Amino acid sequence: MTKLTNIGLHKEDSKQIADKLNELLANYHLYYQNLRGFHWNIKGANFFQLHAKFEELYNSALARIDAIAERILTIGQPPLHTFSHYLKVSTIKEASNLSSDNETVTTTHHNLTVILQLEREIMSLATETGDEGTVSLLSEDINEIEKTLWMLNAFLS
Repeated sequence: MTKLTNIGLHKEDSKQIADKLNELLANYHLYYQNLRGFHWNIKGANFFQLHAKFEELYNSALARIDAIAERILTIGQPPLHTFSHYLKVSTIKEASNLSSDNETVTTTHHNLTVILQLEREIMSLATETGDEGTVSLLSEDINEIEKTLWMLNAFLS
């Protein structure tokens, strides 16, 4: 039996990367759902600005969710696809009943920090194993998250 996937990566390495990508997928789903709640429930003087920003962020997160799941499939593994699995695997927790600008932006900042740290960990593993496709996927997202964190920091200061 071959030890390579259909795209030429080592199966053991791909399984390890897919497990971490599934963790990322779970975290992205909780991040996404939190953003939806913030978008719907934001109140206060910054309503218009944050209502639009949260929509922009959750649309971006939805695209990332799809890209991550497709990468997991590409490297030969099944993506998690139930909320019960996401809740078990995710470091990010559900945020409920948040409606102020400071608490929603602070929570968004925290959630993105969790995702960024996980992506850096996966990128290091993918680099070590020669998985350029995963490196490319994460590199693009890391740049966007860093920029968003800078903006959220500016808002909070």
